[in-house]
Amino acid sequence: MMIRHLLLSLAVYCLGAAPSFAESRQTIISHGVAMHGTVKYPADFKGFDYTSDQAIKGGTLRRGLQGTFDSLNPFISKGTPGDQLGLIYDSLTTRSGDEAFSQYGLLAEKIEMPDDRSWVIYHLRKSASFHDGEPVKASDVVFTFNLLVEKGTPFYRSYYADVEKVEALSQHKVKFTFKEGVNQELALIVGELAILPEHYWSTRDFSASSLEFPLGSGPYKIKSADAGRTLVFERVKDYWAKDLPVNRGINNFDNIQLDYYKDGVVILEALKANRYDFRWENISKQWATGYDSPAVSQGLLKKEMIKHNNPTGMQCYLINQRLSKFQDPRVRQALNYAFDFEWSNKNLFYSLYERNNSFFANSELASSGLPEGRELELLEPLRGKIPDAVFTTPYTNPTSDGSGNNRNNLRKAARLLKQAGWVVKNNQLVNPKSGEVFTIEMIIYSPASERIVNPYAKALKRLGITMTVKTVEISQYINRMRSFDYEMVTGGFGQSLSPGNEQMEYWHSNSADREGSRNYLGLKDEAIDSLVKSIIAAPDREELILRTRALDRVLLHNYIVVPQFHSDAHRIAYWDKFGKPELAPKYDPNYELGLMTWWVDPAKEQALNKNNSSN
Repeated sequence: MMIRHLLLSLAVYCLGAAPSFAESRQTIISHGVAMHGTVKYPADFKGFDYTSDQAIKGGTLRRGLQGTFDSLNPFISKGTPGDQLGLIYDSLTTRSGDEAFSQYGLLAEKIEMPDDRSWVIYHLRKSASFHDGEPVKASDVVFTFNLLVEKGTPFYRSYYADVEKVEALSQHKVKFTFKEGVNQELALIVGELAILPEHYWSTRDFSASSLEFPLGSGPYKIKSADAGRTLVFERVKDYWAKDLPVNRGINNFDNIQLDYYKDGVVILEALKANRYDFRWENISKQWATGYDSPAVSQGLLKKEMIKHNNPTGMQCYLINQRLSKFQDPRVRQALNYAFDFEWSNKNLFYSLYERNNSFFANSELASSGLPEGRELELLEPLRGKIPDAVFTTPYTNPTSDGSGNNRNNLRKAARLLKQAGWVVKNNQLVNPKSGEVFTIEMIIYSPASERIVNPYAKALKRLGITMTVKTVEISQYINRMRSFDYEMVTGGFGQSLSPGNEQMEYWHSNSADREGSRNYLGLKDEAIDSLVKSIIAAPDREELILRTRALDRVLLHNYIVVPQFHSDAHRIAYWDKFGKPELAPKYDPNYELGLMTWWVDPAKEQALNKNNSSN
């Protein structure tokens, strides 16, 4: 969610009005901030274009989720937090869903900063309050920042490492001062902090996993929680910000109910039985074969594929390179040759996917061909520190004819393993120096993943590698990911249109040994470190794209993962009880196609209930 844009020098001002200068000719005060150029919406805008004036409040949205939860604190490493907990909190700013990265004031009425972005002042709205009626103060912002950095997940310490200090200038003005450098996105991303009430948390242990209903200031509060089963939110009727332009036509459901299921087959059957209303379908087999029901054929249960403009990032098999057997890039390349995507796509995925050939797939940030021009200029100083193939060979994944006979690629994999020093003895791949037998434990938490992993394990067996597939509970899976206690696992790296600080968490050496970080691979590479820093320091959009493509090339040619696949369309199913705007937000996946801009249509719901009761 915190994947944002960078710009060294940018103009931030109110569209349709002259900027207001507070301290000098270079200090600007505005209702919104864009990372590149100007914000889309003027100071007097009435609502986002992807909302509707026809939206009405009321009704219940029921969601079905696979997994569990045992905590209502999403900010710490302990426990498994419930989903959608951000609904109970407000942040200083909120993001629009039809701009690459623009923030508009929420708790903050105005945003003040110099054009070098060395600091930012947020002017809080005097009407902002927590659910208990206490006002939101600048001291709450300072308290929140310090609390998250000191006691939150390790992510916060890394992500906000360049914040030098946070201070309350008055009850309604809070200032963030940044360390010297060129990390220009900080002025925007600190605005995304979910602000916590100091008077509530000062008497509680923030570091403890808890099911106590926390206090917030957002559009919803928790109504009930049954750990591992159901989490229910209710709309705050007297929500202080309900009439702000950034909230108009949004947060329309009176109740949002999240029901948790452990089995992927059961959760689909529950949808068809009208036990919940809306589902994102991420299992291609179920999408292709699991929705054969009278409700679908009658149009009562809608099934839609909707093209999107979001970067799909990299879904992949993660390889834990902290382990010695995975440290040779030839070994990792061999593991890629063993994955027969074409056969899997045809036989397992109903040809619904495309192979990932980039860490920034489905976007202009993805690299292709050979580097040239400015991109080559960026990579030249790293020659000798990065694979030579970056300069000579366009990256492509191995391909097969989809017949299931992947013999040619397996031969290439065997040669790479031999070059890396591994030999086959008694049908087992062995390191002749150490005597280590090459085995891989693949952990999964969904039994549905077995049909994907098992053919891969069978292919590896032909190379002498024994892969065991272990299914664990979701809570154990999360804990093992946090502590890097795995060999291989299905995972991924989400991306936005504007990479920024989160790239430090993914790839930089500083995050490799910090438990709870998102450097799942254990990467420690000086060349990659320098490319990551160059992205954060990109002076404009064009340079950001070129620097990101350069990083993409180096990551790909290091064979740090086994790329899987992506789709450029959302697959959704929902019962026909909703009204929705004509437009969906163009970019923002966190709006889930604008689901929070939908509303329950009483006439549709009544007709649906009548139809279901007669069947």
